[in-house]
Amino acid sequence: MAHDSSGPRRWRPRLEELGVGLWDPSKVVIVSDHYVPAVDAESASILKQTRDFVRDYKVGSFYDMVGICHAILPENAHLKPGMFCAGGDSHSPHGGAFGCFIAGYGATDMVGIVVTGETWLVVPDTLKITIDGTFGPGVVAKDVMLELCRALGMDNAGSVVEFAGSAVSAMSMAERMVLTNMSAEMGADTALIAPDETTLAHIAQHGGDSDHNALSWCSDANAVYARSFTLDANALGPMVAAPHSPANSSGIAEHAGTRIDQAYIGACVGAKLEDLHMAAAILKGRKVAKGTRLLVAPSSAQTTAQAAADGTLATLTAAGAILMPSGCGACAGMGAGLLSDGETCISSTNRNFKGRMGHSGSHVYLGSPYTVAASAVTGVISDPRSMLAERSA
Repeated sequence: MAHDSSGPRRWRPRLEELGVGLWDPSKVVIVSDHYVPAVDAESASILKQTRDFVRDYKVGSFYDMVGICHAILPENAHLKPGMFCAGGDSHSPHGGAFGCFIAGYGATDMVGIVVTGETWLVVPDTLKITIDGTFGPGVVAKDVMLELCRALGMDNAGSVVEFAGSAVSAMSMAERMVLTNMSAEMGADTALIAPDETTLAHIAQHGGDSDHNALSWCSDANAVYARSFTLDANALGPMVAAPHSPANSSGIAEHAGTRIDQAYIGACVGAKLEDLHMAAAILKGRKVAKGTRLLVAPSSAQTTAQAAADGTLATLTAAGAILMPSGCGACAGMGAGLLSDGETCISSTNRNFKGRMGHSGSHVYLGSPYTVAASAVTGVISDPRSMLAERSA
């Protein structure tokens, strides 16, 4: 899998130099998501190169301007337990929620893979993270990953994270994908969650089928792990990562009251249908604070259609949210929604590196969709639990 930034425009010169084609076009998936919709002549040229490459090399699966690559793969049942996949993007571990090994590779490695159908890697160590217990109101997978980035840091290279435990088993696939996606922020090679009936049901609902041995892709009972870590879901509260690192995380109380200019609900990790539902649970009947802008960029066209059908988009826009196109957008520092010097944003995205969402003088905080929506209502970073409690009162 590759997208318009990582794939065709970088592959074609090498393929032409080598005088070769694709090893198996049917096993190649290309998604245009970074430069969509084109905002200048350069973006338009990159998209044209992508479409021309797909045509010339007879790529088996092409998804043009319909969503972020990491959302598109599971929506179209491309991922199954036991598969070995190569992704031309650092957040490719997103797909490990399906019990397949999918890691991110650079453009040079990807050329070798698409030409030969092979690659090599050193078998990595496994870091087992067990999450047991029950999450409280307003606490979700994003909070888990911000806590893990804080506790375990971002230097876990050469490791694969295996997520397990009762809290993981109880998660939806959308939430599991947050765990595996943000293993990239921990520096891990990729992450895995053993498949179960929830996994197989998701694949079936999206038009796929699973091999008869799908549930056998799990760790041996006597497996030995390089490291282990346990997290108590009962004790976790909403987390916020301060600029300029996901590892710069702490409980929300430390940052409550920080004024924001923008709230952003977007990206592969933060704008799935379930994420939009979280935001709507906060925003229903409320308004975005004056002087604060709330941008919502659903992760895919399918997500947008579903959110329109169930009334979620109406709730968000009635509160004052501005609907954006599906794509990587401001998360990757592209297109609309970028930040100016001195501006502060709280975002449901996965990274807040310096200059990631615009000017290097801007400041990006990370939080769950609940936290982002609550902060949009007040105009300052806010704990979403009080707003959720008002709903249940």
